[in-house]
Amino acid sequence: MAPTRRTPVIPHAERRHPLIGVGLMLAALFCFAVLDTTGKFLSQRYPVGMLVWARYLVPAIVLGAVLWPRMRRNLLVTPRWRLQVFRAALLAGVSFLIMGGLQRIPMAEGTSLFFITPLIVTLLAGPVLGERITAANWMLALFGFSGVLLIARPDGNLPLLPVCMLLGGSLLYALYQLATRMLAPTERPLTTLYYTALVGAALSTLALPASAHGTMPGWRDGLLVISLGVSGMAGHFLLIRAMAFAPASVLSPLIYVQLVWATLMGWWVFGDLPGPSAVGGAALIVSCGLASAWLAHRR
Repeated sequence: MAPTRRTPVIPHAERRHPLIGVGLMLAALFCFAVLDTTGKFLSQRYPVGMLVWARYLVPAIVLGAVLWPRMRRNLLVTPRWRLQVFRAALLAGVSFLIMGGLQRIPMAEGTSLFFITPLIVTLLAGPVLGERITAANWMLALFGFSGVLLIARPDGNLPLLPVCMLLGGSLLYALYQLATRMLAPTERPLTTLYYTALVGAALSTLALPASAHGTMPGWRDGLLVISLGVSGMAGHFLLIRAMAFAPASVLSPLIYVQLVWATLMGWWVFGDLPGPSAVGGAALIVSCGLASAWLAHRR
């Protein structure tokens, strides 16, 4: 009798240490806010393509150097490599759209627009994953979109193209999260993490010729460019570890803390503070997202 293929078992400690999971999640969100703020700062001087390339090349090199001696070819072996590549390509697209969108939009408003993602995930989970979508989910999504209109109101001063880029990034990130859900039951987390870095570095390399006209960063800015990869890698690693200590129902509502970090960093680095309509729109998006997470938890 042929041996059956064993599904990797991921240990769960969430019932023992949920507070550790919460702490790791908050640290991960801080790293992501640092990544966005640094990317916005550098994008004023350097091409976005070069910054995205560095954001993925650094973790690809570091993870390869650390993991390959121990795991060898097992680091890349997966029966679902097409979905792994597709998922990683989605995140690379998200990086281009978000960094390009934040280039011309304040941190608080841009991050608020991006946080329509959880509501998009809720709506797409029906046709993609077969989950039940209720009338309440549709109402929350509509209210959340009204929050987007408050932030990017027609009489406001936000340019249309960056707003569309951020909303497009939200859609790609929603698809990325659904692909992650599909891979999670059978894939090793380290394999998924490495595919993310490797495919992202390969795809962003294609954008380098368009960045050749830009100036090369000095050593100070060079360190900031390298920090893009470090903060992104640290954020994803902390996120994976947080999920090992606390269930998704506990961690999901915390994602909106990143909006607080982004507002504070936007004020500290760029001197930007959101206006009343932006605050109201962000509050509406956050409220709808939290309500959607609560409904999912009840089900």
